Amino acid sequence: MQEFSSLIIEPSLIALLSWWFGTGIILLLVRFPREWFPAARGLWTLISIPALFFCYQSMQENSNANAYLGFISTIVLWGWHELSFLTGWISGPRRAPLEPNLNIWNRFKQSVQVIWHHELGLFLNLLLLIGMQIGQPNHTAVCTFGLLWMMRLSSKLNLFFGVPQVGEQYLPSQLAYMGSYFRKSAVSGFFYLSMSLSIIVWLALIWQAHAGQVTITCHWVLLASLLGLAIIEHILMMVPLSLERVWGWALKNGDSDETHNHHLGAVYSDSIIAPITNASLVSSSAIDTK
Repeated sequence: MQEFSSLIIEPSLIALLSWWFGTGIILLLVRFPREWFPAARGLWTLISIPALFFCYQSMQENSNANAYLGFISTIVLWGWHELSFLTGWISGPRRAPLEPNLNIWNRFKQSVQVIWHHELGLFLNLLLLIGMQIGQPNHTAVCTFGLLWMMRLSSKLNLFFGVPQVGEQYLPSQLAYMGSYFRKSAVSGFFYLSMSLSIIVWLALIWQAHAGQVTITCHWVLLASLLGLAIIEHILMMVPLSLERVWGWALKNGDSDETHNHHLGAVYSDSIIAPITNASLVSSSAIDTK
């Protein structure tokens, strides 16, 4: 029982708590008054510098401690990018709503322009971790960042092609124009494709462990748990869920600016996963529902 707990339960809880607490901290900081944003970004930058060093340290030896170190340090790095994005500091060269009546190609080009700088920053960070990884045995940090990046890309494409829940009530006012770039519609074919591939990969991981084809380690459980959480977040694009049910402690108190009294949050794959932020408050006429 002790071995099962250390190999399965503990890493799964670490992944869950990192996702929940990391996302909550971002939501809390983004709800501060705008004049506090530079201080919040500066503080997170100071935390991210040692986090990058700890990522490198974690790569040098395969151990449970290094797996946890690499995973949590990578979550901190990812949080820096999300905070930079949500506070409107690093997004893209275009900062205006989507032009109406565009064909899909021009709509895609304008959609890329509003997030290009942010996506480039994420990609460069991934390349940096890959470079640091060369010759090192522990891949937890680079695999964590790569998984977050891929699932975030999936969530962005799903919002482009169309999902029922785009999270239009969940972005700060400085990014309100971004809501016009996401399509609120019935589930698209791309959603079924991306979800099928994600679930197949996750089930393959579980089957390999069950069949004894891989050694269950903290590294393996952390990544499998993270992928499972990302899949759940994708499913929530189909099901309405109030974020107050999950992150009430982060959403309870807000600043006095009326434009910030909208609920803030994410459609991430990315909450911290991912992922987690991609829409904003706009009129329904501004969203392509075709």
